[in-house]
Amino acid sequence: MTQSAKPFAPFETNFDENTALSILREAVAGADDGELFLERRRSEALVFDDGKLKTASYDASEGFGLRAVKGETAGYAHATTLNEHALQRACETARLAVGSGGGTWAEPPTPTNQRLYTDADPMADAEFSVKIDTLKEIDDFARSLDKRIVQVSASLTASLQEVEILRPEGSRVRDVRPLTRFNVSIIVDKDGRRETGSAGGGGRHGLSMLMKPEHWKPVVQEALRVAVVNLSAEPAPAGSFDVVLGNGWPGILLHEAVGHGLEGDFNRKKTSAFAGMMGKRIAAKGVTVLDDGTIPDRRGSISFDDEGTQSGKNTLIEDGILVGYMQDRQNARLMGVEPTGNGRRESYAHTPMPRMTNTYMLGGTENPADIVASIKDGIYAVGFGGGQVDITNGKFVFSCTEAYRVINGKVGAPVKGATLIGDGANALKNIRAIGNDMALDPGMGNCGKAGQWVPVGVGQPTMLIGGLTVGGSKI
Repeated sequence: MTQSAKPFAPFETNFDENTALSILREAVAGADDGELFLERRRSEALVFDDGKLKTASYDASEGFGLRAVKGETAGYAHATTLNEHALQRACETARLAVGSGGGTWAEPPTPTNQRLYTDADPMADAEFSVKIDTLKEIDDFARSLDKRIVQVSASLTASLQEVEILRPEGSRVRDVRPLTRFNVSIIVDKDGRRETGSAGGGGRHGLSMLMKPEHWKPVVQEALRVAVVNLSAEPAPAGSFDVVLGNGWPGILLHEAVGHGLEGDFNRKKTSAFAGMMGKRIAAKGVTVLDDGTIPDRRGSISFDDEGTQSGKNTLIEDGILVGYMQDRQNARLMGVEPTGNGRRESYAHTPMPRMTNTYMLGGTENPADIVASIKDGIYAVGFGGGQVDITNGKFVFSCTEAYRVINGKVGAPVKGATLIGDGANALKNIRAIGNDMALDPGMGNCGKAGQWVPVGVGQPTMLIGGLTVGGSKI
């Protein structure tokens, strides 16, 4: 087996802890809050494309970020050099936000022993040669399934993020966060028409779980199924339709169209479409939405956030009523509420902000087949690609990667080029049916905000939304 690197231990190899604590306290004297965030990240990516190994990369980085917060202002400095001199310079920069002081020090996070995933190095799960052999086996298996396959691309990625957070009160927490993913993309050709299907997933566990044939074979078959479905897809209709969203990954629409609008900073600044709506009905009865960072081994889960607050299972919408926002420490303090464990950052080079973890809608009571059968003229969308959302008004545009026309309750031909257009607030209110089949996505979400990317999870049951605009090429 590949040997793991020694654990990240900056206070044993780079800093004297007492000296670092003294510098941190100097940086935040007179502030409201602050911390020293230290990180080492290592990652590996292998891509097998067109019958050969196309990419084999390994990256490693480490550094620290020092933050001092006063009111709405945050001073932040980061460096890749882990020594006392760099830390002292960062202190001088961060203190610029504090000025003459006068802040009221915030209560520190409550200590936690919560651990939601292994701390083993996922890259050490298998020898390099075994990973390559597995990717070749995946490629051979995929090509044996259908003569129409003209290209197969398979990838295995793994990373390990090691985090230490030192608080001015003297508390220190450590988290080791593994992350793995397997993905396959297949292109099929029929009479000169080419279509693509993709599938994949992962989580906070070792690579070996993803490298087992009982895991990757169904993933390959799913990618091929989607590609073949799209070979017979007809141009999508355009107009206003009732739309049934499938369970699991289609929750990405909920994440983008609704989730971002429920993050604390957008609501404190009143730039969200949901600002000032606390305690009011914003969705149809039966709609309950949670953000839950506590699900073991899930891609979006975190034992504690990047400020040291224990992650939580936070209800955002309960039976259609807005009951909570996702908060980091700064926005929670300014809004007079408690942090929710959603203060996340991409790396030591970034400041934390309110971010989602695993965001999903709870299931209802209806049979999914009955929901589809209730449509007279609509769309059944089960796969999604990219999308765009305007947080200020909740308007969204999402492209479907797998969708079907439904007429008189019968699922008909697949449609190609369908985009769903609407706004989060109205979409929530127009939810007319909620299935009993809530599922989380297979573990492939990444979320971007203010130039920062973090891994997330989504989920939902099958549900019917009335009157969505569908963009297509057939009128």
